Amino acid sequence: MSSGILRVVGWAVALSIGVFYGTAGTVGQAYLLGPIPVGLILATVGCAALLIALRTLTGDRVNALAGGLGITAATYLFSQVGPGGSAIVAAPTAGTEWIPLVWTVVGPALMVLVALWPDFSKMSAAQRPAGS
Repeated sequence: MSSGILRVVGWAVALSIGVFYGTAGTVGQAYLLGPIPVGLILATVGCAALLIALRTLTGDRVNALAGGLGITAATYLFSQVGPGGSAIVAAPTAGTEWIPLVWTVVGPALMVLVALWPDFSKMSAAQRPAGS
């Protein structure tokens, strides 16, 4: 197989894994343990780990973008009301309306942060910032 076909297949796999993580995060983000938003924390950590792994293991920013687009698309899709009037994600209560708002922003923000993070491995030692 050519290198171009393998890259496109990698992007499709990253997109589908992002959809899976976005679906799990969207369904689980509302879980609270007392006042602690455990679902939001776990969803954020899981999606950040996925995007960092995609960027680090492949060395390709487009894989991180594809995974982030999958997360964002799943969040959007599963936050909508279905044709029968039901919603997969329950409406927030009076004290927790900030949790879905934060989750809506987390996916795209992580995608941009991970994809645009500079690649310090290609810089010479003299050009690197201290601590990297």
